[in-house]
Amino acid sequence: MRLDQAYEYLLFSPKWYHLPFIVLMLPFSIIYGAFMWLRRAVSSPKDFGISIVSVGNLIVGGSGKTPFTISLASRLDDVTIISRGYGRKSKGLVEVSCKGKILASVEQSGDEPMLMALSLPKASVIVSEDRHQAIRMAKENGAKLIILDDGFNRVEIKKFEIILEPEKIKNVLPFPAGPFREFWFTKYYADMVVKEGRDFTRVVEIDEPQSKMLLVTAIANPQRLDKYLPKEVVQKVYLKDHDYFDEGEIRKVMDDCGADSILCTSKDRVKMEGFDLPISELKLKLNIEDDIIKKIQSYIQSSL
Repeated sequence: MRLDQAYEYLLFSPKWYHLPFIVLMLPFSIIYGAFMWLRRAVSSPKDFGISIVSVGNLIVGGSGKTPFTISLASRLDDVTIISRGYGRKSKGLVEVSCKGKILASVEQSGDEPMLMALSLPKASVIVSEDRHQAIRMAKENGAKLIILDDGFNRVEIKKFEIILEPEKIKNVLPFPAGPFREFWFTKYYADMVVKEGRDFTRVVEIDEPQSKMLLVTAIANPQRLDKYLPKEVVQKVYLKDHDYFDEGEIRKVMDDCGADSILCTSKDRVKMEGFDLPISELKLKLNIEDDIIKKIQSYIQSSL
């Protein structure tokens, strides 16, 4: 097991033998959590003169922000999504798409922004470390609404905060002793806390399933996929979150385990463009309750 995989187990599903490390890291977690809380408490958010909705979470790694953002943006008009673009091989501001027209490669955009760009033919996507610069570009391009991907920690920006409440997690400590980016109670700073089963539901389908499939994925905490995997998965290959894939290495593993196809998530699939391999895709769609959409639309109207 790789070191990063072992650490993910410690963060999300700690065992009794992880306790010494957690106790050792506890003072650092408290200091880090206190700093993040103080930073939030003294912030003075800047109003950019445009409706901004942030979709974020409190834990490191994935929690469904990307499919939630896609589902939300598909039901709103004149949307520009702004993301940092984790895992991309570029720097600075990159316009990934403009009203559905793809303007960058996945290496320039990162996997999640490219997935959003391909999934939203009426929206625009921008990646930038400097969110302020990206917001200004979105306004210049005529956006009426900005969705800030993973924006809860951007406390200097005035926005409507949506937090995705994670599934039950045993370890509720802040980093580095736990998976939380801030103290768990900072979720109450959000305008809306949404939860699966109450505010949205997941629909998971497999496109082009085969009798023997090799799971290949580069997402955080990949064990969360287990409950959606069919019995036809004969082996699993986990890479680090946002990693890129080597076609030759995947083919070798497929031959070794006798798999008929790769099984990957939609986020992984965008990085396999041009691969001469049979691919089965684990597609995830979120259905957001109408009441949630109405509350967001109400915010948009009130901020005009």
